[in-house]
Amino acid sequence: MSTFPKAFEQRMRIQLGTETEEFLAALRQPAPVSIRVNPGKVAEAEALEVMGEVCRKVEWCRQGYYLNRRPVFTLDPCLHGGAYYVQEASSMFLEQVLRQVLPDAPVRMLDLCASPGGKSTLSAAALPAGSLLVSNEYVRSRAMILKENIIKWGQDNVVVTNNAPADFAALGSVFDVILVDAPCSGEGMFRKDTDAIGEWSEQNVRMCGERQRQILADVWDCLVPGGVLIYSTCTYGRWENEEVLEWLAEEYGGESIVIDHSFPGVTEGDSPVHGYRFYPHRTEGEGFFIGAVRKTDGNRPLSRKGKRRKLGQGLVLPSEMRTYVREPERYAVYRTAEAWGVVPVEHAEWMEGADRHLNILYKGCEVAEADSRKLKLMPSLALWQGLDRMHCALYEADRATALAFLKKEDVPVPGTAGDWLLMTYGGISLGWCKNLGNRLNNYYPKEWRIRMQI
Repeated sequence: MSTFPKAFEQRMRIQLGTETEEFLAALRQPAPVSIRVNPGKVAEAEALEVMGEVCRKVEWCRQGYYLNRRPVFTLDPCLHGGAYYVQEASSMFLEQVLRQVLPDAPVRMLDLCASPGGKSTLSAAALPAGSLLVSNEYVRSRAMILKENIIKWGQDNVVVTNNAPADFAALGSVFDVILVDAPCSGEGMFRKDTDAIGEWSEQNVRMCGERQRQILADVWDCLVPGGVLIYSTCTYGRWENEEVLEWLAEEYGGESIVIDHSFPGVTEGDSPVHGYRFYPHRTEGEGFFIGAVRKTDGNRPLSRKGKRRKLGQGLVLPSEMRTYVREPERYAVYRTAEAWGVVPVEHAEWMEGADRHLNILYKGCEVAEADSRKLKLMPSLALWQGLDRMHCALYEADRATALAFLKKEDVPVPGTAGDWLLMTYGGISLGWCKNLGNRLNNYYPKEWRIRMQI
């Protein structure tokens, strides 16, 4: 049975009163398991079999589902193909916030502390058509995990960056929405991560609150007038939650936003700012807090229409690459030392300008290697939702073959004709093989391969 820090328990008894024992008991129970389906790759959740475990909806998220038990996700090829994302259910409430603060017109959004990618992939799917998401992570190793998950999700309206919050000030007031899922003391993860219990201290809680305020101060000026800052944590205390939003409203004059909902387990505190809490004894999920504040100086509406200018005048994909791009007229082309790529044409000029101030790790979709004498397709192209599969030779694999491919092992040569073969499983794209006649070259990225024994 888990033992929680004494100071934490004492604070929660003040905060929850007679509910405290029920709350602590819930923390000692196994955590619920939930996923969020990728609407760009799976038309209906019923068509997706997560190892036979899809059971019921997460009520506040249209693509969210609880599973009866936790399967070995590593051994499901659909996960690697980006058909769904394993995400804690409470944090999916972000969808409710976005649905209420976003207009029907395109916006530009920054997810500042984005790794490993749960809220970024949710946001990318929820934003109005024509929007742009900048998905950032400061820690380099975590940024590479974020990049992998964004590539697997397969949307091209995303830029992945590796920057400190203060770096974005150089861009000016350019974001209509900023999400700060702030680094915190992690109390909401106690039952999923026992290390978080051992690392908890009152001093760490205080340090987290100070850091959260500094992060918000660093990016507040990046909001356009009328823009919305969404703030969230996976912790319970007021110091890291309501008091941060109270400080933001007082310091910068932000206006707290009411999020209407009909979920009785979601709790709103007695603060003058509107914050929404998830406790594990009230909702089926982990500890979570979220609130939104509107920038009140000025009256610019939330909406953005991008200019349709091309990145790199006259630059076009070679014909052998262009055939893989569905609706190529929708994209501007770029070329780096490593790759040919495409980005939505309406965001090309902005990305070109941002590249002078930010460390961009990935944008749009990388199509093929730039320096190869022969065509060498990129793994990201296989996972992209804009891939024209009508021009691909498909290799629909059984589960054993798909897992061998994902381990970067040799796979059987199929009867399918074609130079480049698109490996699929259950209709979900996984990656590329090069057909050499008597054998296949497996082009799955080495750094993504499954390492566990099967």
